[in-house]
Amino acid sequence: MSRPVIVVVGAGPGVSGSVARHFADEGYDVGLLGVDRRVLDDLTADLEGRGATVLPAQVDITDTDAATAAVRAAGEAWGRIDVLHFNPSAYREKDPLELTVPELLEDVALGVGALLTAVQAARPFLAAGSRISVTGSMAADRPWHGAASLGVQKAGVRNLVHSLDDALAPEGIRAVSVTVRGTLAREGAFTPDRVADAIWRAVTTGEEEWASEVPYAG
Repeated sequence: MSRPVIVVVGAGPGVSGSVARHFADEGYDVGLLGVDRRVLDDLTADLEGRGATVLPAQVDITDTDAATAAVRAAGEAWGRIDVLHFNPSAYREKDPLELTVPELLEDVALGVGALLTAVQAARPFLAAGSRISVTGSMAADRPWHGAASLGVQKAGVRNLVHSLDDALAPEGIRAVSVTVRGTLAREGAFTPDRVADAIWRAVTTGEEEWASEVPYAG
């Protein structure tokens, strides 16, 4: 029987990298979509050292055609996608009086719209039991005005996750946003590894206890 597969959209050195390592340690093969070739190469080497087969793709996930092709390539390579994890968001230090509409829409295209692209591309490779997970944030409820677009992205992506979960649940496919209610740090309860563990627990929750939003408060 083939190994399960996770595709990580927005792969980088933080939470997304920790998610990829956690799932690799659990026996998953890993598809990676990211923009930084050096980060992808380093993460690929790490994951391969853990026994995973890795398919990295350097891609701008706001490029709908390129992102669609990259997700489909991962699905076609393994014939399945068991978990699709979405991590990216744009951090722009502008308050709502400085932020322009084009800047807001550019950020939302990354932090929300790209999830839609990834899910639609992955859909042919998802089956009953497949899961979609998103790294959420307390900014959805308590935005900092100094980076106004981040709160809009996190509220929007959480809303989209609820809709995806409702739309896909009849087919046994579920979606969850893990809301990180704290600030990421190198030590303590909010390290990337601890958040990745919370995402693993959310993804592996049984159907009878499933929720489309799970808070992680440390």
